[in-house]
Amino acid sequence: MRNLNVMTLNGLRAVEAVGRLGSLQAASDELGVTIGAVSQQVIKCETQLGRSLFAREPRGLVVLPGARDFVTRLTEAFGGLSRAIDWIRHEREDVLTISVAPVFAARWLVFRLGQFAELYPDIRIRLDATDRLIDPNVGDVDLCIRVGKGRWSGVQANLLLQQQVFPVCSPAMASKLSAPADILDMPWVVDARAMFSRDLWLGRAGLPIGRVVARHVFNEASLCLDAVIAGQGVMLAWQTLASHAIQSGQLVVPFGPFVATGDGHYLVTAENAARDPKVEAFEAWLRQALKDDMAALNAFVRTAGIEPAAL
Repeated sequence: MRNLNVMTLNGLRAVEAVGRLGSLQAASDELGVTIGAVSQQVIKCETQLGRSLFAREPRGLVVLPGARDFVTRLTEAFGGLSRAIDWIRHEREDVLTISVAPVFAARWLVFRLGQFAELYPDIRIRLDATDRLIDPNVGDVDLCIRVGKGRWSGVQANLLLQQQVFPVCSPAMASKLSAPADILDMPWVVDARAMFSRDLWLGRAGLPIGRVVARHVFNEASLCLDAVIAGQGVMLAWQTLASHAIQSGQLVVPFGPFVATGDGHYLVTAENAARDPKVEAFEAWLRQALKDDMAALNAFVRTAGIEPAAL
């Protein structure tokens, strides 16, 4: 395609429009420029090609016989470009691109996206599951779901859910526990990348800190949860990580309390993002889905005599 480097796109557009529409005036109207500008672009294109494309007659410019195939090919090419632009605009209009941590996507969001699809069948979700801190001001990401304190610069961050942590284990392991202190003697599965310390929960539970034995240490919370489901130990989990496993009976919460970490789940958008109905629809659905799930989770753990923290 190097031969395109010696041609001007505006000149080719002018030649195509004049050849297809049959007059400088019609081409001027379509391209939104003056008749003189169209004429100059046609002349420039002919100069770059080193040949004439039109006969100058009293009734206007007439495509020369040897240039008719060229104009036809230009029409096909610009038609393809126009269809590509229409496609990408349509693709962008009905696709909502969300950047989210893999653990949140796998352990909470994917179980519920079907609900969103039923409510908004015209919006397609594209998940960008990554641990990287994506900047929604650049690229095609419409929104991010992040965990932290919400103090990120250059973005809008709206709190969705305060993070709370609590111990979880398999039902078989829970049957061996009769008092909170028993948890100190159990093997623990540790998330090496956790943003909170195990001592945070131990202290609030009135237990001595620093008294846990780590059986496994992983750098991925989802792996930790799988190990705990397999009965390999106890871990500190948070609501969106463990809710599905708890409500499905794979895990239990042996003891309270639910302890706030000071972090939260936030919906993050570009600092000066324009109003987007897709984002608004997803945020409204997400807030309600989180509220409903937290109510269900709290009701579930109350059956074990544990009083979770307020929603």
